[in-house]
Amino acid sequence: MTIHQLHTEHQRRFEANRFVYPVLSRRSGGLSLGVNLNPDKVCNFDCIYCQVDRSVQGESRFVETPALLAELRDMLQLTASGEIYQTEKFRNTPAAWRRLNDMAFSGDGEPTTYRNFDEIIAACAQLKREAGLGEVKMVLITNASMFHRPHVQRGLQLLDANQGEIWAKLDAGTAEYFKLVDRTPIAFAQILENITQAAQVRPLVIQSLFMRVNQEPPSTAELEAYCDRLNEVVAQGGRLSLVQVYTIARRPAESYVASLSDAEVDAIVERVQRRTGLVAAPFYGA
Repeated sequence: MTIHQLHTEHQRRFEANRFVYPVLSRRSGGLSLGVNLNPDKVCNFDCIYCQVDRSVQGESRFVETPALLAELRDMLQLTASGEIYQTEKFRNTPAAWRRLNDMAFSGDGEPTTYRNFDEIIAACAQLKREAGLGEVKMVLITNASMFHRPHVQRGLQLLDANQGEIWAKLDAGTAEYFKLVDRTPIAFAQILENITQAAQVRPLVIQSLFMRVNQEPPSTAELEAYCDRLNEVVAQGGRLSLVQVYTIARRPAESYVASLSDAEVDAIVERVQRRTGLVAAPFYGA
């Protein structure tokens, strides 16, 4: 087999995956292995900015656990050995980014709605240890809607024991704006309670996407209310290690939604830091 054929074979191995996919993550500054627990594209939020095309049915209706774990085992081997950087997709990866930063549970829906969430977290953590990658983070990217469920709480505890990091979505300061942006029957108060209780146990990263809706950025009053909600979490003993302020970088679900400018994102970061004293970081659009 030639070197070119070898590279092509490696890439084919992960391009055919259905559950585990490698990406260079701008927010982690390295390679991330995405783990999709919602291949059916079902989500309990219907965010106006979502990049998942829900008009096209997912290829798989259910998570096939043996297949997912086989894909993850293979990807951990490719990344640990460095072979992934021989493939066409990743051969131009900057030297500073040639590291496995995390395995991220996200995908095409809300990962904590997966009924065996705690079991899959345990199995993935075991594979990470077997690959000698115990220090690699396990990141849960979540809308925080299911934190009160017992099987999700067990999963969060397993993350805590395995270099876990939880990125919880908070896109609003008021219930009205929350309904406009996230379009879910779940009450805003439930999300706030879940975030607060989870942050009382371990530090959380807050991920907040702000945008133009019908050409209008979020109002000053909405941004002030958003800062108030962050302060309330901290006042109740919640720990927030970072606030990620980002905007649209890919095609959104709704055409009336657009990115904020870099300056607008920077202004929100400055407001958050000034009003809350928390560490905040900007992530810009395309």
